[in-house]
Amino acid sequence: MAKQNKYILGISVFNEGEKILKVIERFRDYAVYDLLIMDDGTTDGSLERIPVNEHIFIVKNPQNRGAGHSVRNCLRWAKERGYTALFLVAGNDKDRPEDVVKLEKGMDDGFDLVQGSRYLPGGGFGNMPFYRTVATRLVHPLLFSLITGRRITDSTNGFRAVRLSILDDKRIDLDQEWLDRYELEPYLFYKVIKLGYKVKEVPVTKIYPAHAMGYTKMKPITGWWSILRPLVYLGLGIKK
Repeated sequence: MAKQNKYILGISVFNEGEKILKVIERFRDYAVYDLLIMDDGTTDGSLERIPVNEHIFIVKNPQNRGAGHSVRNCLRWAKERGYTALFLVAGNDKDRPEDVVKLEKGMDDGFDLVQGSRYLPGGGFGNMPFYRTVATRLVHPLLFSLITGRRITDSTNGFRAVRLSILDDKRIDLDQEWLDRYELEPYLFYKVIKLGYKVKEVPVTKIYPAHAMGYTKMKPITGWWSILRPLVYLGLGIKK
């Protein structure tokens, strides 16, 4: 048995096909992190082709429950097994392995959440649809910054590191059912900032695959409401 790393990289997956196989091939710095694949009800057979080893773990949800449910399971699974931090990476091959070192350094420097940003100097993005550029660069970060009282340049980027000890804080309630879709990650980001934890953004690159490969499963209206809803609920005090 290989020695467990203190960091683990978590990937939530639902029918990503060849893209998840490319992610596994690219993210394999097992001297730094182990790899957790949280299967959220995949039915396309892609995960059966992953070469599991002593650093790769696959956990299966019996049915598709949503991105938030899957991320919650990643966080809990990693904490229960004694990891220090979870690095979250997209399962559809948008993120760069070279950027993981920035998450690692942030954790080593004592930060509690390190958020990747496409829009800081040194960051970048490619092949992103125009409406998503507007939403992720202007609309959501502006609202997020106003509600949290802290300037954030990229509040929707799922590429981030989370120190798992923050899950001990009872003021962070990840078990609320309304967080099962896209709500959980902005909820957690908001809570970590408002509760005074150490947070920083780091420049990263996110490249969208060709549209024919399916660059997102998010629906334009319901998906974006799911991401915006935590800001509305928390800002107005409707949810805790």
